[in-house]
Parts: sequence; C-alpha cells; structure tokens
Amino acid sequence: MHIRSIVVPLLKWFAGNARDLPWRWTRDPYAIWVSEIMLQQTQVKTVIPYWQRWMKQLPDIASLAAADEDTVIKLWEGLGYYSRARNLQKAAKRIRDEFGGRFPRDLAGVLALPGVGRYTGGAICSIAFNQPEPIVDGNVARVLTRLLGIEQSPKDKPVTDRLWSVADELVKHTVTLQKPRQRNASAFNQAMMELGALVCTPRNPLCGDCPLKGRCTARKQNKVETIPALAKRAATTNRRFIGFLIAWRRKVFVQRRPSGEVNAGFWEFPNWQVNDAELKPAALAKRELKLGQAKFQPLCNINHSITRYRNRLEMIVAEPKRKPRLAKLKGEWLPVAKLAELPLTAAHRKAATRFLNTANGRE
Repeated sequence: MHIRSIVVPLLKWFAGNARDLPWRWTRDPYAIWVSEIMLQQTQVKTVIPYWQRWMKQLPDIASLAAADEDTVIKLWEGLGYYSRARNLQKAAKRIRDEFGGRFPRDLAGVLALPGVGRYTGGAICSIAFNQPEPIVDGNVARVLTRLLGIEQSPKDKPVTDRLWSVADELVKHTVTLQKPRQRNASAFNQAMMELGALVCTPRNPLCGDCPLKGRCTARKQNKVETIPALAKRAATTNRRFIGFLIAWRRKVFVQRRPSGEVNAGFWEFPNWQVNDAELKPAALAKRELKLGQAKFQPLCNINHSITRYRNRLEMIVAEPKRKPRLAKLKGEWLPVAKLAELPLTAAHRKAATRFLNTANGRE
C-alpha cells in the first residue's frame, strides 16, 4: 500500500462525516488560531462555548491586543493551562505592533508568535490559507502509526520524525490531485484529525466504519489495540491543601497569583499545602491567619488534577468576629457580589460557586 492512496478516500469520507463545528464556518486566521489554542489538551465539546464567548467579546486581533488582562483570563477561566491565554494576548500585541494588525500568512511568521508550535502553525496555515503544511497531533499520530504498522511510541524521536515526514508528503500530494475540488490542504488535515477523533479512537476504534480499513497495517495484523505503543506515565503524587474563604461583613479576602507562577493573574482564596494528613483546619488557621475569635464551617472538598499531581482542596469558611489584620497575606477585601465576575482558578471557582449558592439559599 502506498501511503498516498489514502488521500482521496479520506477526503470523500470527510465530506460526508465532518462535524459541524463553529470555527469550520470561517477562514479567518484569528478565529482559527483561537480555536486551535483552546483545543490543546481540551475536548471539542468543552471548547465550543468558550470559543463562542471569546469571539463575541474579542472578535479580532485589535480587540484582544487592547483588552485588559482580567477580561482575557476571565474568558479563559475553567479551560486550564492559562499560559495559553496570556500567550494569545502577547501574540496579538506583536501582530498589532509588528505586522500592522494583519495575521502573518507564512509559516515562519506564524511560528514566531508566542505560544505557537509546529502543529499549531501548520494547522493555521493549512486551514486558514489552504497552504500544504503538515500537522501531527495525537489523533493524526494514531491514524498514521496504525496505517503504517509502527509499534513504537509516537513520542520516540525517530517515530516522530517519520510521522511528520509522512504527513508532509500526504498534504503536499493532496494539492496536486487531478480534481481541483480535491486539492484542499485544509480539508485533508482536518480529515486526518477527524478520523482519529471519531473512528480511529484510542480504545475500541470503529474499524468497520473506517474508509481506510483496507489499507490499515495494524488491522491486517490484528494489532489495532496495541498500536500505537503508549508512553509510560509519570507516577502520580497526591497533595493536600487547606483553603479559607474568610468572610467579614459581606466581603471576602482574595489573593492574586503572582507572575511567573502557575495560574499567574488568577485570583484564589488563601490556602496552604499541608503534608500532615492529621492537621486540623482550625490549627492551620491559628498558625497562619491569626483571626482571633472566629467561626469555622466546612464548605466543600474539591479533587482536581494538574499534570501528575492529584490535589485535594479542603475549603473552610472562616467568619471572624472582628476584621482580621492579614498584613502578611498580600490580597484584597472584595464584596461577595464580585466573586461571580472575578477570574478565579478552577478549584477556587467551584468553592466560590458553592459559597454563593449556599449564601443565596440554593443549597
């Protein structure tokens, strides 16, 4: 089987099976760029409402470049990997200042933007400008390794290099096809990703529905479930945090995460990582907050994961009788009503929502 033989049947399959995604109705490189950044490490169904809200409020490069940081990170709140949002704005400012507000049309110019790597650059250039630039993401890597019968991990450099080489050959072949309507680099690259997302899935792939089933080496060798090889996952680490929602006279105390740290620019409630599994929240509050007389009430426990860390955040509502002096904690007292519009980290947003619902009698 010559690998180029997959192009035409794949394009025909995509024409009849492509999902109706909002960013597929445009060739605006800005809109496509935003969608590709949001889709990194995030499922399509999660991204759709975020992308729609973003495009409504920040519809172009100029509006993103001029937006204040709180607006940007509030729109991103809940998507995680928040450096992506900051890089989007950095790149928008560079496009405004160095490219006259026009999105670069060549791969080198796109790759020069903050937060844009080889995959994202190829996706933007092919989808927005129909340029024959290759892409290899997790879906494409899975499709190609199964088609070619590559049993090693796609993360191994020799395999990675080969996959990019094959992807390059395929997309460049696409734009030389005899029928003009098939010379579509945008459709081919999206078709590869779509096949991996809908049919050639990591587990229980729908081989019977695959337009390339007769060309698939892994299927012929009955190795679909073992190709591609999975990279070894790093061991997970459990961490315990105790946080305090300090409420006093319809105000709450919040802190902003400093630049250079994870989730920089987002707000959260005072919290500490504790290694003592038996430590009581009241004892921690006495040591770190010095609230004096205060009422402590458990609010909620939130389990969340960040890369290899499995975190448990125990949130406590602390209601001091007098306004506490929290000079050692850099933060602000804000009205409770402001919590809804404040950009909070994901776990603390859940805690804030629980607190607001409880205060409003909805729980």
